[in-house]
Amino acid sequence: MKKVQLKTAKRLTALLFLAAGSAAIYSCGSSTANAPATAPPAQALPVLEVSDHEVTSHREFTASIQGSRDIEIRPQVDGYLDRISVDEGAYVRKGQVLFHIDARPYAEQLNNAKAILQSAKASLESASINVEKLTPLVANKVVSDVQLKTAKAAYDAAKANVAQAQAAVDAAKINVGYTSITAPADGYIGTIPFKTGSLVGKGTTDALTVLSETKDIHVYFSMSELDFLDFKQEFDGNTIEQKIKQIPAVELVLADNSVYPQKGKVQIVEGQFDKTMGAINFRATFPNGNGLLRSGNTGRIRIPHKLAKSVLIPQEATFELQDKVFVYTVLDSNKVEGRPVTVADRSGRYYLISKGLKPGEKIVYAGMDRLRDGMAIAPQKMSMDSLLHANPI
Repeated sequence: MKKVQLKTAKRLTALLFLAAGSAAIYSCGSSTANAPATAPPAQALPVLEVSDHEVTSHREFTASIQGSRDIEIRPQVDGYLDRISVDEGAYVRKGQVLFHIDARPYAEQLNNAKAILQSAKASLESASINVEKLTPLVANKVVSDVQLKTAKAAYDAAKANVAQAQAAVDAAKINVGYTSITAPADGYIGTIPFKTGSLVGKGTTDALTVLSETKDIHVYFSMSELDFLDFKQEFDGNTIEQKIKQIPAVELVLADNSVYPQKGKVQIVEGQFDKTMGAINFRATFPNGNGLLRSGNTGRIRIPHKLAKSVLIPQEATFELQDKVFVYTVLDSNKVEGRPVTVADRSGRYYLISKGLKPGEKIVYAGMDRLRDGMAIAPQKMSMDSLLHANPI
C-alpha cells in the first residue's frame, strides 16, 4: 500500500514540473508575441528640387521627301532603243547620254532633206540668172515687162522653196538629235521599265525613267487645323507669308530617328485646307549636296518652339495612372504624396509642366514603385543642373 502511494506521489510531482515548464514556455512565447514591432528604416531615395527653365521644345510632323524636280524622261521620236547607257539608281550629270534610239531612219530623212535643199538652191540660182538676163532686155524694150515679172515671181517661189527645204533639214537634224536622250539636270535615275530593243515613242504611256534632281530636296508635311491656328498665333506678321519667314531653321528626323546634319527652311504653304484630311500642306527645303536624301524617303519635320520659363522635370521622375501623369512630392516631414501634373510639352527626355508643380518643390527622382502616399523617406538630394549636364535638353 505504501509502495502504491509513493509511486502516485512521484507521478504527481513529475506532472507538476511538466506543467510548470509548459507555463514558463507559454509565458515566454506570449511576452515575445506581445512586444511592439520595430519600424523599418526609411528608404533612401534621390530627390530633385524643381525649378523653371527657358527651353526650346520641338513640334514634329510626319513628312515625305521629294527631289526639287522629278523629271520624266520621255522620247521625242519613235524608234527602237538600241542602247541604254545608264543603270537604275545611278547619279548622272546634266547633258550625260541616258538612252539612244536607232538613228538610221532619221539620218536618212536628214540626207533626203539635204538633197531637196540642194535642188531648191539650184532652182533659186536658175531663177536668179533668168531675172538678171531679162532685166536689161526689158529696159531696152526688147522684151515686154510681163516676162520679167514672171521671172521675178519664179525667183520668189524658188527662194521660198529653199527656205522650206532648209526648215526640213533643220527639223531632220532635230529628230536625229532626239535619238540621243540626255539628262536635263544633275540627279538620280529612277526605275527603267524598258530594255534594249523596246519600241518607244511620243505616244508611249510609261516614261523611259524619272530623273530626280536632288541638289536641293523638298520635304512636304501637313498641319492640322489646330496646329495651324497655333502657328499663326506663335509667329509675328500680318500675312501667312510674313509669318513663314519668321519660322526658324527646321530639322529633319530620318526614318532611323537620326537627325539630318543640315537644317532646312520652310518656304511655302498651300493656299487652302484639304477638306478630306482637315490639314494644310507646307514645304521645307534642305540642301542635299552629298546626296544622302532621295525622293521617296520619309521622316519627320521638327520645328523649334521657344517657351517662356517652365517647370522642367525628367520623365523618369513620373509615373502614369489611368492616363494621367503623376509625381511623388516630398513634404516637410519627408513623407511623400502622389500628385497629378499637367504636361504642356516635352523636350528630349524632359517634361514641361504647366500645372501641379511650382519652383522650389521637391519630387522623388527614382524608386516610385516602392512608394505609397504618406510613406516617409530619407531624401538624397540631387542637382538638377548636373542632370541637365549629363542629359542635355
